[in-house]
Amino acid sequence: MKRTPALVVAPVCLALALAACSGGGGSSDSDGPVELNFWHGYTEADGDVLQQIVDDFNAAHDGEITITTQVNPWDVIDDTFLPALSADNGPEIVAMPAERLPVYADRGAFVDLDDFYADDEATPDLNAGALDMVTVDGTAYGVPTGFVPLTMFYNKALFDAAGVAVPTTWDEWVSAAQALTVDENGDGTPEQYGLALADHATVGNGVWPSLFYGNGGAIVEDGEAVVDSPENAETLEFWHDAITAGKISPTGVDGVTGDGLFSSGRVAMYIGGPWMATVSEENGVDYGIAPIPAGPEEQAASAIGVSMALTRQADQAQQQAAQEFFSYFLSREESVAWALGSGWPPLRTDIAADEVDENPVVAALTEQAELGRPLLPGVVNSTDVLTAVDDLTQRAMAGEPVDDLLAQAQTAIQAALDD
Repeated sequence: MKRTPALVVAPVCLALALAACSGGGGSSDSDGPVELNFWHGYTEADGDVLQQIVDDFNAAHDGEITITTQVNPWDVIDDTFLPALSADNGPEIVAMPAERLPVYADRGAFVDLDDFYADDEATPDLNAGALDMVTVDGTAYGVPTGFVPLTMFYNKALFDAAGVAVPTTWDEWVSAAQALTVDENGDGTPEQYGLALADHATVGNGVWPSLFYGNGGAIVEDGEAVVDSPENAETLEFWHDAITAGKISPTGVDGVTGDGLFSSGRVAMYIGGPWMATVSEENGVDYGIAPIPAGPEEQAASAIGVSMALTRQADQAQQQAAQEFFSYFLSREESVAWALGSGWPPLRTDIAADEVDENPVVAALTEQAELGRPLLPGVVNSTDVLTAVDDLTQRAMAGEPVDDLLAQAQTAIQAALDD
């Protein structure tokens, strides 16, 4: 999944539009089935399996409920969603990257789903982090469709050649990276790096939050900026020193460049999301998957996700029909089908890795699911917060004084939270 530019919401216009809502793009005519429009950005194999789930749901509710899907790619859905809501012809159900949900929830665009979650049968045991991801100010506004911790991909051939074990701690991680870094011609620039540690615009913006968590740090807690901490200073200094001393990773790398370095076989380890399995296979890289090594305090990984929400353009009948679909989507059978087809681990905690082991990537990610933490759950201006984190980490890895950078980041992040 790729992050998109900052979302700009016109709250007044949106509020006016919602006040005038009268049923949205679908319909609930008493003479026919309740109709729902469902926008999402799944365009690969995940789109195919989602469509099959919707088709099966429609068949099971023939004459009662009909859901029509419409693909709106993740990187443009904001551009079309807001105008559609304003024109009262938007979808009743919309799926979007989870970090955007708080923006619209804060503007009153989504229906409160607390009553839906009060029904234990409708919402079986779900990953707690995934639920945090859809909660804003204590109220649930969405249903997760994906929640996956970032993970470490490693090149098996390079590990075998170097005789190195897969690391489990930060110290082992640095030692392994040193052993896997090769400067063949001795010019000071390695031809092969042990690690590609992206220092800005990282995959899902989750690499550095993962490292901060591992050393007991954080970015935001209880709505307040906490990035300027001794723990985060220690984390930044540890990785700057490791990279500077051993040249184990190139600097100035963003997520896109990092993807390319790993898929080209030039680096042995890389933090990525589930799509890196496909990228690796397409480029002939024999990869393995392991959790991000544990930091001094904790083993944790920032998680990325996607959520469905129910817009306020839905009338009462459409709201009930949409929640019927949400329950169907979360059923055990459909949860397994969705995990295997989408490549994301099951959202239900009662589905074990061996139940999805026909897809080894899904099984591996399922085993790591409990390590995942949602990225900035409930933070409305998360884009501005992550921009400040990007600036912090890129400049820190370039060697600027960490204390000054953390103080600047603290000010910028608190301002974004207060906005």
